[in-house]
Amino acid sequence: MIRYRVDEHGAAFVTLDDPATRNALSDELLDGLLRALEGARDDDAVRVVVLESSHERVFSSGGNLKAFADQRPPITKYAGLDRFPRLFTTIAALGKPVICAAGGDVLAGAFGLALACDLVLAKETVRFGCPEINVGAFPFMISALIYRNVPRMKANELMMLGDTISAHEAAELGFVNKVVPAAGFDDTVRDWAHRVAAKSPLLMKLGKDALDTTRDLGLREALDVLRAQLALAFTTEDLVEGVRAFREKRSPVWQRR
Repeated sequence: MIRYRVDEHGAAFVTLDDPATRNALSDELLDGLLRALEGARDDDAVRVVVLESSHERVFSSGGNLKAFADQRPPITKYAGLDRFPRLFTTIAALGKPVICAAGGDVLAGAFGLALACDLVLAKETVRFGCPEINVGAFPFMISALIYRNVPRMKANELMMLGDTISAHEAAELGFVNKVVPAAGFDDTVRDWAHRVAAKSPLLMKLGKDALDTTRDLGLREALDVLRAQLALAFTTEDLVEGVRAFREKRSPVWQRR
């Protein structure tokens, strides 16, 4: 259900590949996705992760509705719900940027997956939304991510009406970085991934760790953490190399980590 490859630039492409279910986020798919992300995290050759889909029209349809309504005991269902929090926190703490390549509709739990990523690129035909309320559910697991990325009233509209919005509307709301015509989508994804991969992996890790740590802190606490991270950055060879390369008008040569 998950395909994984790393190209020569250090971009790991993690592909959701269960088209028969429109990449529904089943326990099996989520387990495979978690393993792929953990593998990318632990591989020094990987500098950026791209989440994409093999389905032409749907990135992912979200949670597995069959599992919602099956006859397993509630305690069994509850035990499996840790996968979504683990997935979102794994992305946040990965130490490497994660790009969501939304080449198809991003729905329900997959909407939360996209919002957990660091950058989102979307085909211009794509729609985003959380239609769970239309089938008697509520987007509990992703509501925290929605509230952190979408203005409150619009977030309520999405969750309570269950309507979808276009990629252009998503960009206007600020949770899609770029809307791309279908013909140029794959090239744009590769270009962004390779541009990110060309940055210092060590400074990128320090920066992403700082963002993860300070996201929900008060201003004073956040500034204390950020000052410490900046002081740590001053001790790295990459910062010195980056400044030297800029002055010498050449490409920097980064340390591997």
